Amino acid sequence: MPTGTGGGLLPARDLAASWFLILLIAAIAVPAWALTIGQARDMGVEPGTMGMALPLFLLLWVTMMAAMMLPSMAPVAITWVRGIGRQSSGWRRTVRTVEFVGGYLLVWTAFGLLAYAALALTGGLVDDRPTAGRRIGAVAFLLAGLYQLGPLKTVCLRHCRDPMSHLVRYAGFRQPARDLRVGVHHGGYCVGCCAGLMVVLIPLGVMNVAAMAGLALVIFMEKLWSRGPLLSRCVGVAFIVLAVLAPFHDWLLPGLQAPMPMMGGSR
Repeated sequence: MPTGTGGGLLPARDLAASWFLILLIAAIAVPAWALTIGQARDMGVEPGTMGMALPLFLLLWVTMMAAMMLPSMAPVAITWVRGIGRQSSGWRRTVRTVEFVGGYLLVWTAFGLLAYAALALTGGLVDDRPTAGRRIGAVAFLLAGLYQLGPLKTVCLRHCRDPMSHLVRYAGFRQPARDLRVGVHHGGYCVGCCAGLMVVLIPLGVMNVAAMAGLALVIFMEKLWSRGPLLSRCVGVAFIVLAVLAPFHDWLLPGLQAPMPMMGGSR
């Protein structure tokens, strides 16, 4: 069996590993988008957690994050999985790849706990005082804009755009659960890169499909476009502008509008 460096077995394994991961990401992301769109159509856009219990919220949150994040993390994952392909084959490569993706989504699940708490708090405030939504929206947009322009965003975005040095570091990770820990480590940087963008789901609505699609596109371009860092700063400035406008324009805050009471049909 050929094992030389002239284009034999190793390139074939690289190609197989890459295609396997692409198919895995597509198999997760496409149904995740379909499920998210279906749930959003049924639930609409309301303040806070929309009455969801934590387990249901986390299930929907992970589904949303799979839809939004997996396409943009594909280059890092493909590079890592190519290394897996050189070291493993068959079912073992499949298990290691699933561990990597699972570790990545595990971090976003943990972040979902913070998102649930923030949404529960803001939803409760809007229920008590509907006019509070304008101030909450302004603060959320402002925090998101400042985060986009801040140093933590820059560091995490640099990691996501140029992962090779980190992949070399990952190669030094030891068992057990090496690939799971690599996924968690990379997922942590991804959360740091996208946290500001997630904040705007408070004023825009956590089940706002148009907002999710727009944010997913921004995340994809920030990480993969040559001018991604410039886009990140432009988005930050745009959020600050929205923070100024939010107190005067309720249409910018669909996720902070208290639902209209139902009109009684009989007395």
